[in-house]
Amino acid sequence: MDLSFKLEAFEGPLDLLLQLIDKNKVSIYDIPIAMITDQYMEVLNELKQYPMDNMSEFLVMAATLLRIKSQMLLPVTVTEEEEAVDPRAELVERLLEYKMYKYASLELKDRQIDAGKHLYRKESLPKEVSGFREEVSAEEVTKDVTLEKLNGIFQDIMKRQENRIDPIRSKFGRIEKEEVNFKDKVLAIQEYGLSHRKFSFRRLLEKAADKIELIVTFLGILELIHMGRVCIRQLNPFDDFEVEYLASDVVPIEAFS
Repeated sequence: MDLSFKLEAFEGPLDLLLQLIDKNKVSIYDIPIAMITDQYMEVLNELKQYPMDNMSEFLVMAATLLRIKSQMLLPVTVTEEEEAVDPRAELVERLLEYKMYKYASLELKDRQIDAGKHLYRKESLPKEVSGFREEVSAEEVTKDVTLEKLNGIFQDIMKRQENRIDPIRSKFGRIEKEEVNFKDKVLAIQEYGLSHRKFSFRRLLEKAADKIELIVTFLGILELIHMGRVCIRQLNPFDDFEVEYLASDVVPIEAFS
């Protein structure tokens, strides 16, 4: 059996109290309980024709208001250790909660009405367009791999990598090292991937002869991930990364520019 009781002007005792508060333009935090109680009782007298089952909630609220009114008439003794408790506090809390849910329901109702005004057209894309899928998804390739994790391995190897100096030849002057070409390094990584298919990211970096080649190798792997030619994954947390070469050929980097 539905115990809720709804009238044209208000729905339930809390709704009636809110209307009386708004009508008298008083603060919900400082309710003039005597005046509101008198007005509430006047409304109840006008609702005598309704069945008692439907009026039960209103009568309970009337008893609550009369109890609060009597408590406020009694003298209050407050010690230094205790703070005065406002008899209206619980009622105010219930009113605020009801008001919040009431306005939320009105907002949801407005959204429902607005949603009913939207019309949607059935999908009418050609089969060739709707069936199109990207060959390689960047999110699929990288999955849980982040640049921060890759950079962690890179920095670890960088700390251990020292430029090797020949103690004898260095006495005869500076020896210029051959410059590492980025495009050539990308091709070399592709050739390595084509022959190995799956290999360790850390071991690939450790093959670098010096810091310059290490940096170029790291950038080359990032470029191949961007090109969609390699997939890199980490099977377990804190493990090394496994690099998988996805392509079946080797392509110059200019082909993707």
